[in-house]
Amino acid sequence: MPPDIHLLIGGEAGQGLVTIGQLLSKALVRAGYEVFVSQSYHSRIRGGHNTFSIRLGAGPFFAPRESIDILVALNAETVDIHRGQLNGQALLIADASFAPNLPGTISVPFVELGPEHLWNTAALGLLGKILELPFDALYQAVEAALGKKHPETLVENKGVLEKSWEWAAAHVSGHGFILTGGALAADRLLLNGNQAIALGALAGGLKFCAFYPMTPATSIVLELIVHAETMGCVFEQAEDEIGAINMAIGASFAGAPSMVATSGGGFALMAEGVSLAAMTETPVLIAVAQRPGPATGMPTRTEQGDLEFVLHAGHGEFPRAIFAPGSIESCFHLTQKALAVAERSQSPVFLLTDQFLADSARPVVLFDTAASSPVVAGIEPGDMPIPYQRYRLTENGLSPRLLPGLSTHLVVADSDEHDEDGHISEDHGVRIAMMEKRLRKIELLKQEVVAPTLAGEKGTDILFVNWGSSQGPVLEAAASLRGQGKSVASLHFSQVWPLVPPQFLDILQAAGEVVCVEGNATGQFARLIQREAGFVMNRRIARYDGLPFTARYILDSLETTVSLEAGI
Repeated sequence: MPPDIHLLIGGEAGQGLVTIGQLLSKALVRAGYEVFVSQSYHSRIRGGHNTFSIRLGAGPFFAPRESIDILVALNAETVDIHRGQLNGQALLIADASFAPNLPGTISVPFVELGPEHLWNTAALGLLGKILELPFDALYQAVEAALGKKHPETLVENKGVLEKSWEWAAAHVSGHGFILTGGALAADRLLLNGNQAIALGALAGGLKFCAFYPMTPATSIVLELIVHAETMGCVFEQAEDEIGAINMAIGASFAGAPSMVATSGGGFALMAEGVSLAAMTETPVLIAVAQRPGPATGMPTRTEQGDLEFVLHAGHGEFPRAIFAPGSIESCFHLTQKALAVAERSQSPVFLLTDQFLADSARPVVLFDTAASSPVVAGIEPGDMPIPYQRYRLTENGLSPRLLPGLSTHLVVADSDEHDEDGHISEDHGVRIAMMEKRLRKIELLKQEVVAPTLAGEKGTDILFVNWGSSQGPVLEAAASLRGQGKSVASLHFSQVWPLVPPQFLDILQAAGEVVCVEGNATGQFARLIQREAGFVMNRRIARYDGLPFTARYILDSLETTVSLEAGI
């Protein structure tokens, strides 16, 4: 078996390619293999050129690969677009009606294998046999998907699966993509980034989520909805994003740990709500799934272009924390932490993800939820003096937070500047005291900062700096260079604000060349490092064509990196 196999399924939206990919991925994970799943799709309901990519083998894998070993073409356009990516020994599986005369082509008479609406099941059977997956693992994946929702279709699907399996056994041989070494593996979940965010939020004690649908953030809420009743979490689709964030602030004020999930355009509408949460000192978690802008941009593609937007969103000055997970596991753990930090700091806290991470899936071991400490909102009134001062001036900036209606204390809050009792005030001395009280919370946030992770040794010739979803491709590129005998390390930031230079400045200074890898055109994070730590990264690899980084892209770009000072 090759070290890894890259399988790409291409076709139009509506042809069932996602179903093939998801069922095959689950069967592979059940059979004990590692996979890395990613998707590319156009912003439309039907049509367009979409792909479902599975990198599979012994792994583990943390990024997609560009060259293709097995291409399943559900239409002729897929062949035209991807023929240049086929490896020398690649297989091309295509319907006999348009199969091109290319080496490795397997012309499949899909019309003989089943009705057109089940050709995706036929393709699944073909792939399962070509890879020599256990038939039972394949059928169990189909049964799990259809058994409860559409049990009446199981018999027909099983028939097509068996027929295509037998066709492949009779007509496909002599290739090098047969899987070996798999073993049934229990206690693993195939999760994408948005599913992990939703599960992390629930494990962290989330009780309310408001949203207005927006790709690529919507699937966070869809996953929450699946578990909402079991977990005692309330969700609400608001009339727009303005309503969504204000609902979340209201729920949090009343004692329900809350979040919203959106993308750039929706977050723009939330900006005033962000300021409201800061002024009223109400905890709220805001998940922003990045996609290329400005405006609608490319709504189903990926980018890391909203860092400065999220950092500066809202009017006025107030502290905030921004987390940026780089893996499926960190999506889970950082969401938990973000929810807790929001509560502890009584502030808006952000989770910055993107379309690539949202739609990338990988098997992960079960999370230890027994170690989780769900957020508990507010404090017990105890012997809190009356009249209660919601905004009492304190040395650390944190005022005692009682929940309204749970004691005899009167809880007063105001979005205007207010005094310690919560009543509106235009006293200039009060204004200064309240601003300084809120700003003192930045020290608490700094104490909670997740330090960047150094992969490799300190003092290497090349150091890749990256944040968020760029982590996986960077790790693979660095490993490839080390395999060539080069001195390389990477430094990943899973929290991008606030920055604490003593955590990383010496690592930057010890490196030979520091190359910042980030998915935007202007080097937003590189500039932030320069501003906060005074360190100028002399080289930068940027990607902003809507596609995610790959190790190949990083390696090819390494020789042509641009000077940060020459950037836009």
